[in-house]
Amino acid sequence: RCRSCATTNNQRLRHQHHAHSTMAAHTKRIRRQAKKKFADDWGAGKVTDVVGSYPLRVQLYDLPPTDSLSLEEFEEFAVDRLKLLKSIEHAKVRFGANKAEYEAAVRKAAMKLVPLAPSGDMVQLYRERRKDHVSHFILRLAYCRTEELRRWFLTQECELFRYRFEGEKAAEFLTHYKLKYTPISEQKREDLHDKLKKAGFRLTDADVSGTEYYEVPFEEALDLVRRRGIYVNKGNAYVPKKELVSILCGVFRARLSAALTAASKALPNLEEDERLLPMLKNLSRHDVGPNYSGNKATSSVTVADIPALANESFPLCMRVLYGSLKENQHMKHGGRMQFGLFLKGIGLSLENSLMFWRQEFKKIAGDSFDKKYAYTIRHNYGKEGKRTDYTPYGCMKIITGAAPAGGDHHGCPFRHFDEASLRSTMFKLKIPAAGIGEVMDLVKGNHFQIACTRYFELTHDINRADFSVNHPNQYFSESRKLRTGEHEVDDKVRTSSAPVATAMDTAEPAENNAEDEMDDAAFLSAELEMAA
Repeated sequence: RCRSCATTNNQRLRHQHHAHSTMAAHTKRIRRQAKKKFADDWGAGKVTDVVGSYPLRVQLYDLPPTDSLSLEEFEEFAVDRLKLLKSIEHAKVRFGANKAEYEAAVRKAAMKLVPLAPSGDMVQLYRERRKDHVSHFILRLAYCRTEELRRWFLTQECELFRYRFEGEKAAEFLTHYKLKYTPISEQKREDLHDKLKKAGFRLTDADVSGTEYYEVPFEEALDLVRRRGIYVNKGNAYVPKKELVSILCGVFRARLSAALTAASKALPNLEEDERLLPMLKNLSRHDVGPNYSGNKATSSVTVADIPALANESFPLCMRVLYGSLKENQHMKHGGRMQFGLFLKGIGLSLENSLMFWRQEFKKIAGDSFDKKYAYTIRHNYGKEGKRTDYTPYGCMKIITGAAPAGGDHHGCPFRHFDEASLRSTMFKLKIPAAGIGEVMDLVKGNHFQIACTRYFELTHDINRADFSVNHPNQYFSESRKLRTGEHEVDDKVRTSSAPVATAMDTAEPAENNAEDEMDDAAFLSAELEMAA
Protein backbone atom coordinates (compact mmCIF):
# COMPACT_ATOMS: atom_id res chain seq x y z
CA ARG A 1 0.00 0.00 0.00
CA CYS A 2 1.04 3.57 -0.69
CA ARG A 3 1.97 5.42 2.50
CA SER A 4 0.55 8.75 1.36
CA CYS A 5 -2.89 7.75 0.09
CA ALA A 6 -3.35 4.21 1.50
CA THR A 7 -4.14 2.76 -1.91
CA THR A 8 -2.97 -0.55 -3.30
CA ASN A 9 -0.07 -0.69 -5.72
CA ASN A 10 -2.37 -1.23 -8.71
CA GLN A 11 -4.55 1.70 -7.70
CA ARG A 12 -1.46 3.85 -7.21
CA LEU A 13 -0.09 2.94 -10.64
CA ARG A 14 -3.43 3.75 -12.29
CA HIS A 15 -3.49 7.05 -10.40
CA GLN A 16 0.05 7.88 -11.57
CA HIS A 17 -0.79 7.01 -15.17
CA HIS A 18 -3.91 9.21 -15.04
CA ALA A 19 -1.94 12.08 -13.47
CA HIS A 20 0.80 11.74 -16.12
CA SER A 21 -1.76 11.72 -18.96
CA THR A 22 -3.55 14.73 -17.49
CA MET A 23 -0.27 16.65 -17.09
CA ALA A 24 0.79 15.83 -20.66
CA ALA A 25 -2.53 17.03 -22.04
CA HIS A 26 -2.32 20.17 -19.88
CA THR A 27 1.20 20.90 -21.16
CA LYS A 28 0.15 20.52 -24.79
CA ARG A 29 -2.85 22.78 -24.21
CA ILE A 30 -0.67 25.50 -22.65
CA ARG A 31 1.80 25.35 -25.55
CA ARG A 32 -1.03 25.64 -28.09
CA GLN A 33 -2.47 28.60 -26.20
CA ALA A 34 0.94 30.31 -26.04
CA LYS A 35 1.47 29.88 -29.80
CA LYS A 36 -2.05 31.18 -30.52
CA LYS A 37 -1.55 34.20 -28.24
CA PHE A 38 1.74 35.03 -29.95
CA ALA A 39 0.09 34.83 -33.39
CA ASP A 40 -2.85 36.96 -32.20
CA ASP A 41 -0.55 39.56 -30.69
CA TRP A 42 1.44 39.66 -33.92
CA GLY A 43 -1.73 40.12 -35.96
CA ALA A 44 -2.94 42.88 -33.65
CA GLY A 45 0.34 44.74 -33.90
CA LYS A 46 1.23 44.19 -30.22
CA VAL A 47 4.47 42.49 -31.22
CA THR A 48 6.26 44.96 -33.44
CA ASP A 49 9.93 43.96 -33.31
CA VAL A 50 9.98 40.19 -33.76
CA VAL A 51 12.93 39.92 -36.14
CA GLY A 52 14.43 42.95 -34.41
CA SER A 53 15.19 40.57 -31.54
CA TYR A 54 17.13 38.37 -33.97
CA PRO A 55 18.11 40.62 -36.90
CA LEU A 56 20.51 38.06 -38.38
CA ARG A 57 20.04 34.42 -39.24
CA VAL A 58 23.57 33.53 -38.04
CA GLN A 59 24.66 34.74 -34.62
CA LEU A 60 27.75 35.01 -32.45
CA TYR A 61 25.53 34.40 -29.41
CA ASP A 62 26.87 37.38 -27.48
CA LEU A 63 23.68 38.04 -25.49
CA PRO A 64 21.89 35.33 -23.46
CA PRO A 65 18.12 34.87 -23.84
CA THR A 66 15.91 36.71 -21.35
CA ASP A 67 12.39 35.46 -22.14
CA SER A 68 10.43 32.75 -20.32
CA LEU A 69 10.77 29.10 -21.25
CA SER A 70 8.79 26.05 -20.16
CA LEU A 71 10.63 22.95 -18.99
CA GLU A 72 9.17 21.07 -21.96
CA GLU A 73 10.63 23.62 -24.39
CA PHE A 74 13.91 23.56 -22.46
CA GLU A 75 14.27 19.82 -23.02
CA GLU A 76 12.95 19.85 -26.59
CA PHE A 77 15.27 22.66 -27.71
CA ALA A 78 18.32 21.14 -26.03
CA VAL A 79 17.78 17.64 -27.39
CA ASP A 80 17.16 18.82 -30.95
CA ARG A 81 20.36 20.87 -30.98
CA LEU A 82 22.32 18.02 -29.41
CA LYS A 83 21.10 15.70 -32.17
CA LEU A 84 22.21 18.26 -34.74
CA LEU A 85 25.70 18.62 -33.25
CA LYS A 86 26.14 14.84 -33.07
CA SER A 87 25.02 14.56 -36.68
CA ILE A 88 27.65 17.14 -37.64
CA GLU A 89 30.32 15.19 -35.75
CA HIS A 90 29.39 11.94 -37.52
CA ALA A 91 29.21 13.61 -40.93
CA LYS A 92 32.59 15.28 -40.45
CA VAL A 93 34.29 11.99 -39.63
CA ARG A 94 32.60 9.98 -42.35
CA PHE A 95 32.37 12.52 -45.19
CA GLY A 96 35.12 15.00 -44.29
CA ALA A 97 36.94 14.46 -47.58
CA ASN A 98 33.75 14.75 -49.61
CA LYS A 99 32.37 18.25 -49.14
CA ALA A 100 29.19 17.63 -51.12
CA GLU A 101 28.16 14.59 -49.07
CA TYR A 102 29.14 16.30 -45.81
CA GLU A 103 27.03 19.37 -46.58
CA ALA A 104 24.11 17.20 -47.72
CA ALA A 105 24.16 15.28 -44.42
CA VAL A 106 24.38 18.47 -42.33
CA ARG A 107 21.67 20.17 -44.39
CA LYS A 108 19.30 17.26 -43.88
CA ALA A 109 19.85 17.23 -40.12
CA ALA A 110 19.65 21.02 -39.77
CA MET A 111 16.40 21.33 -41.71
CA LYS A 112 14.82 18.63 -39.56
CA LEU A 113 16.11 19.65 -36.12
CA VAL A 114 17.06 23.34 -35.92
CA PRO A 115 15.99 24.98 -39.21
CA LEU A 116 16.94 28.59 -39.98
CA ALA A 117 15.18 29.94 -43.04
CA PRO A 118 16.74 33.05 -44.61
CA SER A 119 13.31 34.59 -45.22
CA GLY A 120 9.62 33.88 -44.89
CA ASP A 121 6.77 34.37 -42.44
CA MET A 122 7.83 36.67 -39.60
CA VAL A 123 6.31 34.53 -36.86
CA GLN A 124 8.04 31.41 -38.18
CA LEU A 125 11.36 33.25 -38.52
CA TYR A 126 11.12 34.39 -34.92
CA ARG A 127 10.37 30.88 -33.64
CA GLU A 128 13.25 29.37 -35.57
CA ARG A 129 15.77 31.99 -34.48
CA ARG A 130 14.57 31.90 -30.89
CA LYS A 131 14.97 28.10 -30.80
CA ASP A 132 18.47 28.39 -32.27
CA HIS A 133 19.44 31.09 -29.77
CA VAL A 134 17.99 29.43 -26.67
CA SER A 135 19.18 25.91 -27.52
CA HIS A 136 22.76 27.16 -27.96
CA PHE A 137 22.81 28.64 -24.46
CA ILE A 138 21.24 25.54 -22.89
CA LEU A 139 23.96 23.32 -24.33
CA ARG A 140 26.55 25.92 -23.39
CA LEU A 141 25.53 25.33 -19.76
CA ALA A 142 25.45 21.55 -20.22
CA TYR A 143 28.87 21.35 -21.88
CA CYS A 144 30.87 23.86 -19.85
CA ARG A 145 31.58 21.53 -16.91
CA THR A 146 34.80 19.88 -18.11
CA GLU A 147 37.57 20.66 -20.57
CA GLU A 148 36.69 17.62 -22.68
CA LEU A 149 33.03 18.64 -22.95
CA ARG A 150 33.96 22.24 -23.74
CA ARG A 151 36.31 21.12 -26.51
CA TRP A 152 33.66 18.89 -28.10
CA PHE A 153 30.97 21.55 -27.97
CA LEU A 154 33.32 24.21 -29.33
CA THR A 155 34.34 22.05 -32.29
CA GLN A 156 30.79 21.15 -33.33
CA GLU A 157 29.43 24.68 -32.89
CA CYS A 158 32.24 26.05 -35.05
CA GLU A 159 31.39 23.54 -37.77
CA LEU A 160 27.73 24.54 -37.57
CA PHE A 161 28.67 28.24 -37.78
CA ARG A 162 30.89 27.59 -40.80
CA TYR A 163 28.14 25.68 -42.59
CA ARG A 164 25.48 28.32 -41.92
CA PHE A 165 27.62 31.32 -42.83
CA GLU A 166 28.15 30.09 -46.39
CA GLY A 167 24.90 31.72 -47.52
CA GLU A 168 24.97 34.74 -45.20
CA LYS A 169 25.39 38.37 -46.25
CA ALA A 170 28.87 39.22 -44.97
CA ALA A 171 28.42 43.01 -44.95
CA GLU A 172 25.37 42.91 -42.67
CA PHE A 173 27.06 40.48 -40.32
CA LEU A 174 30.26 42.54 -40.05
CA THR A 175 28.32 45.75 -39.46
CA HIS A 176 26.04 44.26 -36.82
CA TYR A 177 28.91 42.82 -34.77
CA LYS A 178 31.19 45.83 -35.41
CA LEU A 179 33.96 43.77 -36.94
CA LYS A 180 36.40 46.06 -38.71
CA TYR A 181 36.91 43.98 -41.80
CA THR A 182 36.32 46.49 -44.56
CA PRO A 183 35.71 45.66 -48.22
CA ILE A 184 38.26 47.27 -50.48
CA SER A 185 37.17 49.68 -53.21
CA GLU A 186 37.05 48.70 -56.86
CA GLN A 187 39.92 51.07 -57.57
CA LYS A 188 42.16 49.46 -54.96
CA ARG A 189 41.23 46.02 -56.25
CA GLU A 190 42.33 47.05 -59.74
CA ASP A 191 45.58 48.47 -58.35
CA LEU A 192 46.31 45.16 -56.58
CA HIS A 193 44.88 43.00 -59.40
CA ASP A 194 48.10 41.23 -60.40
CA LYS A 195 49.18 40.54 -56.83
CA LEU A 196 45.76 39.22 -55.83
CA LYS A 197 45.78 36.95 -58.87
CA LYS A 198 49.23 35.53 -58.11
CA ALA A 199 48.35 34.97 -54.43
CA GLY A 200 45.27 32.91 -55.29
CA PHE A 201 45.12 29.40 -56.71
CA ARG A 202 44.67 29.30 -60.48
CA LEU A 203 42.72 32.54 -60.57
CA THR A 204 41.81 34.22 -63.84
CA ASP A 205 41.45 37.95 -64.42
CA ALA A 206 37.68 37.49 -64.36
CA ASP A 207 37.87 35.70 -61.01
CA VAL A 208 39.72 38.61 -59.40
CA SER A 209 37.48 41.26 -60.95
CA GLY A 210 34.32 39.44 -59.84
CA THR A 211 35.43 38.75 -56.25
CA GLU A 212 34.83 40.98 -53.26
CA TYR A 213 37.98 41.36 -51.12
CA TYR A 214 38.22 42.41 -47.46
CA GLU A 215 41.12 44.11 -45.74
CA VAL A 216 41.88 42.25 -42.50
CA PRO A 217 44.72 42.59 -39.95
CA PHE A 218 47.04 39.75 -40.95
CA GLU A 219 47.32 38.35 -37.39
CA GLU A 220 43.59 37.53 -37.59
CA ALA A 221 44.09 35.60 -40.82
CA LEU A 222 46.97 33.35 -39.77
CA ASP A 223 45.26 30.20 -41.03
CA LEU A 224 45.05 31.66 -44.52
CA VAL A 225 48.60 33.05 -44.30
CA ARG A 226 49.86 29.61 -43.35
CA ARG A 227 48.24 28.17 -46.47
CA ARG A 228 49.80 30.95 -48.56
CA GLY A 229 46.48 31.60 -50.25
CA ILE A 230 46.16 35.38 -49.77
CA TYR A 231 48.11 38.57 -50.45
CA VAL A 232 49.64 40.33 -47.40
CA ASN A 233 50.98 43.88 -47.45
CA LYS A 234 51.94 46.29 -44.63
CA GLY A 235 50.27 44.22 -41.91
CA ASN A 236 47.01 43.74 -43.81
CA ALA A 237 45.70 40.59 -45.46
CA TYR A 238 43.45 40.86 -48.50
CA VAL A 239 40.90 38.10 -48.08
CA PRO A 240 38.35 37.03 -50.72
CA LYS A 241 34.79 36.79 -49.47
CA LYS A 242 34.67 32.98 -49.74
CA GLU A 243 37.65 32.75 -47.34
CA LEU A 244 36.24 35.26 -44.86
CA VAL A 245 34.37 32.47 -43.07
CA SER A 246 37.71 31.05 -41.84
CA ILE A 247 38.47 34.32 -40.06
CA LEU A 248 34.96 34.66 -38.66
CA CYS A 249 35.16 31.07 -37.37
CA GLY A 250 38.25 32.14 -35.44
CA VAL A 251 36.33 35.05 -33.94
CA PHE A 252 33.42 32.77 -33.09
CA ARG A 253 35.71 30.18 -31.50
CA ALA A 254 37.55 32.75 -29.38
CA ARG A 255 34.34 34.32 -28.07
CA LEU A 256 32.63 31.00 -27.39
CA SER A 257 35.72 29.59 -25.65
CA ALA A 258 35.81 32.57 -23.29
CA ALA A 259 32.07 32.28 -22.68
CA LEU A 260 32.30 28.56 -21.85
CA THR A 261 35.03 29.25 -19.31
CA ALA A 262 32.91 31.98 -17.70
CA ALA A 263 29.86 29.68 -17.66
CA SER A 264 31.83 26.91 -15.91
CA LYS A 265 32.68 29.33 -13.11
CA ALA A 266 29.05 30.40 -12.76
CA LEU A 267 27.65 26.85 -12.87
CA PRO A 268 27.74 26.33 -9.05
CA ASN A 269 24.97 28.95 -8.83
CA LEU A 270 22.63 26.35 -10.34
CA GLU A 271 23.37 23.71 -7.69
CA GLU A 272 20.18 24.51 -5.79
CA ASP A 273 17.94 24.32 -8.86
CA GLU A 274 16.58 20.78 -8.74
CA ARG A 275 14.73 21.20 -12.05
CA LEU A 276 17.53 22.28 -14.38
CA LEU A 277 20.74 20.78 -13.01
CA PRO A 278 19.75 17.09 -13.51
CA MET A 279 18.71 17.88 -17.10
CA LEU A 280 21.98 19.69 -17.81
CA LYS A 281 24.06 16.84 -16.41
CA ASN A 282 22.09 14.23 -18.36
CA LEU A 283 22.42 16.08 -21.65
CA SER A 284 26.14 15.40 -21.87
CA ARG A 285 25.85 11.78 -20.72
CA HIS A 286 22.74 10.30 -22.30
CA ASP A 287 22.14 8.98 -25.76
CA VAL A 288 20.06 10.69 -28.38
CA GLY A 289 18.24 7.51 -29.26
CA PRO A 290 15.28 5.34 -28.22
CA ASN A 291 15.43 3.68 -24.83
CA TYR A 292 14.64 0.13 -26.07
CA SER A 293 12.58 -0.91 -23.08
CA GLY A 294 11.78 -4.62 -23.02
CA ASN A 295 8.05 -4.17 -23.60
CA LYS A 296 8.86 -2.49 -26.95
CA ALA A 297 10.83 -5.44 -28.33
CA THR A 298 9.47 -6.38 -31.74
CA SER A 299 10.14 -10.12 -31.33
CA SER A 300 10.66 -12.65 -28.56
CA VAL A 301 13.95 -14.40 -27.89
CA THR A 302 14.44 -17.71 -26.13
CA VAL A 303 17.47 -19.06 -24.29
CA ALA A 304 18.18 -21.43 -27.19
CA ASP A 305 18.36 -18.49 -29.64
CA ILE A 306 21.11 -16.58 -27.80
CA PRO A 307 24.27 -18.41 -29.04
CA ALA A 308 23.35 -17.94 -32.72
CA LEU A 309 22.23 -14.35 -32.18
CA ALA A 310 25.47 -13.57 -30.35
CA ASN A 311 27.54 -14.72 -33.33
CA GLU A 312 25.39 -12.92 -35.88
CA SER A 313 24.04 -9.73 -34.34
CA PHE A 314 25.51 -8.83 -30.94
CA PRO A 315 27.61 -5.64 -30.83
CA LEU A 316 31.21 -6.09 -29.73
CA CYS A 317 30.54 -5.03 -26.13
CA MET A 318 27.88 -7.72 -25.75
CA ARG A 319 29.95 -10.37 -27.53
CA VAL A 320 32.75 -9.70 -25.04
CA LEU A 321 30.34 -10.01 -22.10
CA TYR A 322 28.75 -13.18 -23.45
CA GLY A 323 32.16 -14.72 -24.14
CA SER A 324 33.40 -13.96 -20.62
CA LEU A 325 30.20 -15.41 -19.15
CA LYS A 326 30.63 -18.66 -21.07
CA GLU A 327 34.28 -18.85 -20.06
CA ASN A 328 33.97 -17.96 -16.37
CA GLN A 329 30.42 -19.24 -15.71
CA HIS A 330 29.93 -16.12 -13.64
CA MET A 331 29.71 -12.34 -14.10
CA LYS A 332 30.13 -9.41 -11.76
CA HIS A 333 27.40 -6.88 -11.07
CA GLY A 334 28.38 -4.28 -13.70
CA GLY A 335 28.40 -6.89 -16.45
CA ARG A 336 25.13 -8.46 -15.28
CA MET A 337 23.38 -5.10 -15.41
CA GLN A 338 24.70 -4.16 -18.85
CA PHE A 339 24.19 -7.58 -20.44
CA GLY A 340 20.96 -8.47 -18.64
CA LEU A 341 19.18 -5.28 -19.67
CA PHE A 342 20.44 -5.71 -23.23
CA LEU A 343 18.90 -9.20 -23.35
CA LYS A 344 15.67 -7.77 -21.96
CA GLY A 345 15.70 -5.15 -24.72
CA ILE A 346 16.04 -7.72 -27.52
CA GLY A 347 12.99 -9.61 -26.25
CA LEU A 348 14.16 -12.10 -23.59
CA SER A 349 11.28 -12.55 -21.16
CA LEU A 350 11.66 -12.60 -17.38
CA GLU A 351 11.12 -16.36 -17.23
CA ASN A 352 13.69 -16.97 -19.95
CA SER A 353 16.10 -14.53 -18.33
CA LEU A 354 15.96 -16.41 -15.01
CA MET A 355 16.48 -19.68 -16.91
CA PHE A 356 19.42 -18.22 -18.87
CA TRP A 357 21.30 -16.93 -15.84
CA ARG A 358 20.69 -20.17 -13.89
CA GLN A 359 22.14 -22.18 -16.76
CA GLU A 360 25.17 -19.92 -17.17
CA PHE A 361 25.97 -19.66 -13.44
CA LYS A 362 26.92 -23.30 -13.30
CA LYS A 363 29.01 -22.82 -10.15
CA ILE A 364 26.02 -21.44 -8.20
CA ALA A 365 23.57 -23.92 -6.67
CA GLY A 366 19.86 -23.37 -7.29
CA ASP A 367 18.95 -22.15 -3.81
CA SER A 368 22.00 -19.91 -3.66
CA PHE A 369 21.14 -18.43 -7.07
CA ASP A 370 17.57 -17.64 -5.98
CA LYS A 371 18.87 -16.00 -2.84
CA LYS A 372 21.70 -13.96 -4.39
CA TYR A 373 20.66 -13.07 -7.93
CA ALA A 374 16.99 -13.75 -8.74
CA TYR A 375 15.69 -10.61 -7.00
CA THR A 376 17.95 -8.35 -9.08
CA ILE A 377 16.78 -9.96 -12.32
CA ARG A 378 13.11 -9.57 -11.36
CA HIS A 379 13.84 -5.99 -10.28
CA ASN A 380 15.24 -5.15 -13.73
CA TYR A 381 11.98 -6.34 -15.25
CA GLY A 382 9.91 -4.13 -12.93
CA LYS A 383 8.61 -6.97 -10.77
CA GLU A 384 10.28 -5.93 -7.52
CA GLY A 385 11.11 -2.74 -5.63
CA LYS A 386 9.79 0.41 -7.30
CA ARG A 387 8.40 -1.70 -10.17
CA THR A 388 10.14 0.52 -12.70
CA ASP A 389 10.50 -0.64 -16.29
CA TYR A 390 14.30 -0.29 -16.49
CA THR A 391 15.78 0.27 -19.92
CA PRO A 392 18.97 -1.10 -21.52
CA TYR A 393 22.15 0.95 -21.26
CA GLY A 394 22.88 3.18 -24.24
CA CYS A 395 26.30 3.87 -25.71
CA MET A 396 26.87 7.13 -23.86
CA LYS A 397 26.09 5.56 -20.49
CA ILE A 398 28.42 2.66 -21.22
CA ILE A 399 31.21 4.89 -22.54
CA THR A 400 31.05 7.47 -19.75
CA GLY A 401 30.23 5.01 -16.95
CA ALA A 402 32.62 3.39 -14.50
CA ALA A 403 35.55 1.77 -16.25
CA PRO A 404 35.93 -2.00 -15.74
CA ALA A 405 38.32 -3.00 -12.96
CA GLY A 406 40.07 -6.33 -12.45
CA GLY A 407 37.78 -9.22 -13.31
CA ASP A 408 35.14 -6.92 -14.84
CA HIS A 409 34.06 -7.21 -18.46
CA HIS A 410 31.46 -4.43 -18.78
CA GLY A 411 32.03 -1.18 -20.65
CA CYS A 412 32.77 -0.34 -24.29
CA PRO A 413 35.69 -2.21 -25.90
CA PHE A 414 36.39 0.74 -28.18
CA ARG A 415 36.65 3.01 -25.14
CA HIS A 416 38.08 0.80 -22.41
CA PHE A 417 40.30 -1.77 -24.17
CA ASP A 418 43.95 -0.99 -24.78
CA GLU A 419 45.09 -1.10 -28.41
CA ALA A 420 46.61 -4.57 -28.24
CA SER A 421 43.51 -6.11 -26.64
CA LEU A 422 41.13 -4.48 -29.08
CA ARG A 423 43.20 -5.55 -32.09
CA SER A 424 43.41 -9.09 -30.74
CA THR A 425 39.66 -9.25 -30.11
CA MET A 426 38.80 -8.11 -33.63
CA PHE A 427 41.42 -10.43 -35.14
CA LYS A 428 39.79 -13.42 -33.40
CA LEU A 429 36.48 -12.36 -34.93
CA LYS A 430 38.16 -12.49 -38.38
CA ILE A 431 37.96 -8.76 -39.09
CA PRO A 432 40.27 -7.97 -42.07
CA ALA A 433 43.56 -6.26 -41.20
CA ALA A 434 42.64 -3.18 -43.25
CA GLY A 435 39.32 -2.94 -41.43
CA ILE A 436 41.03 -3.25 -38.04
CA GLY A 437 43.28 -0.36 -39.04
CA GLU A 438 40.28 1.80 -39.96
CA VAL A 439 38.59 1.06 -36.63
CA MET A 440 41.75 1.80 -34.67
CA ASP A 441 42.15 5.16 -36.43
CA LEU A 442 38.62 6.11 -35.31
CA VAL A 443 39.32 4.92 -31.76
CA LYS A 444 42.50 7.02 -31.60
CA GLY A 445 40.38 10.03 -32.55
CA ASN A 446 37.97 9.22 -29.67
CA HIS A 447 35.16 8.47 -32.16
CA PHE A 448 34.04 5.36 -30.29
CA GLN A 449 30.48 5.14 -31.63
CA ILE A 450 31.61 5.74 -35.20
CA ALA A 451 34.22 3.00 -34.68
CA CYS A 452 31.37 0.71 -33.63
CA THR A 453 29.45 1.69 -36.76
CA ARG A 454 32.49 0.80 -38.88
CA TYR A 455 32.74 -2.53 -37.02
CA PHE A 456 29.08 -3.13 -37.94
CA GLU A 457 29.84 -2.50 -41.61
CA LEU A 458 32.83 -4.85 -41.56
CA THR A 459 30.94 -7.68 -39.86
CA HIS A 460 27.91 -7.29 -42.15
CA ASP A 461 29.89 -6.84 -45.39
CA ILE A 462 28.41 -3.47 -46.35
CA ASN A 463 30.25 -0.39 -47.53
CA ARG A 464 28.28 2.30 -45.72
CA ALA A 465 25.54 1.89 -43.11
CA ASP A 466 22.70 4.41 -43.30
CA PHE A 467 22.79 5.02 -39.53
CA SER A 468 25.27 5.67 -36.73
CA VAL A 469 25.33 3.36 -33.72
CA ASN A 470 24.01 5.05 -30.59
CA HIS A 471 22.76 2.03 -28.64
CA PRO A 472 23.69 -1.69 -28.42
CA ASN A 473 20.06 -2.64 -29.01
CA GLN A 474 19.96 -0.39 -32.07
CA TYR A 475 22.99 -2.32 -33.37
CA PHE A 476 21.15 -5.60 -32.76
CA SER A 477 17.94 -4.37 -34.39
CA GLU A 478 19.71 -3.12 -37.53
CA SER A 479 21.69 -6.35 -37.72
CA ARG A 480 18.55 -8.48 -37.59
CA LYS A 481 17.01 -6.42 -40.40
CA LEU A 482 20.00 -7.24 -42.58
CA ARG A 483 20.35 -10.87 -41.55
CA THR A 484 16.67 -11.64 -42.09
CA GLY A 485 16.44 -9.67 -45.33
CA GLU A 486 13.90 -7.20 -43.93
CA HIS A 487 15.54 -4.49 -46.01
CA GLU A 488 18.23 -4.47 -48.66
CA VAL A 489 21.42 -2.44 -48.40
CA ASP A 490 23.44 -1.69 -51.52
CA ASP A 491 27.16 -1.10 -51.47
CA LYS A 492 26.97 2.52 -52.52
CA VAL A 493 27.93 5.25 -50.10
CA ARG A 494 24.84 6.64 -48.42
CA THR A 495 24.27 9.62 -46.16
CA SER A 496 24.30 8.80 -42.46
CA SER A 497 20.97 9.54 -40.81
CA ALA A 498 20.70 11.80 -37.78
CA PRO A 499 20.17 10.30 -34.34
CA VAL A 500 16.54 9.88 -33.39
CA ALA A 501 14.38 10.38 -30.29
CA THR A 502 15.69 10.66 -26.74
CA ALA A 503 14.75 9.97 -23.16
CA MET A 504 16.82 12.33 -21.07
CA ASP A 505 15.55 11.29 -17.69
CA THR A 506 14.96 7.58 -18.25
CA ALA A 507 14.84 5.78 -14.92
CA GLU A 508 17.78 3.43 -14.58
CA PRO A 509 19.05 0.94 -12.04
CA ALA A 510 21.77 1.84 -9.59
CA GLU A 511 25.14 2.70 -11.12
CA ASN A 512 27.79 0.00 -11.46
CA ASN A 513 28.90 -0.90 -7.96
CA ALA A 514 32.51 -0.53 -6.98
CA GLU A 515 32.21 -3.76 -4.98
CA ASP A 516 33.17 -7.01 -6.64
CA GLU A 517 29.64 -8.33 -6.07
CA MET A 518 26.20 -7.00 -5.24
CA ASP A 519 23.87 -9.79 -4.25
CA ASP A 520 20.15 -9.44 -3.53
CA ALA A 521 20.67 -8.46 0.10
CA ALA A 522 22.87 -5.49 -0.81
CA PHE A 523 20.62 -4.56 -3.72
CA LEU A 524 17.49 -4.65 -1.55
CA SER A 525 19.24 -2.59 1.11
CA ALA A 526 20.09 0.07 -1.46
CA GLU A 527 16.48 0.11 -2.66
CA LEU A 528 15.17 0.60 0.89
CA GLU A 529 17.58 3.48 1.45
CA MET A 530 16.37 5.16 -1.77
CA ALA A 531 12.75 4.67 -0.75
CA ALA A 532 13.38 6.18 2.67
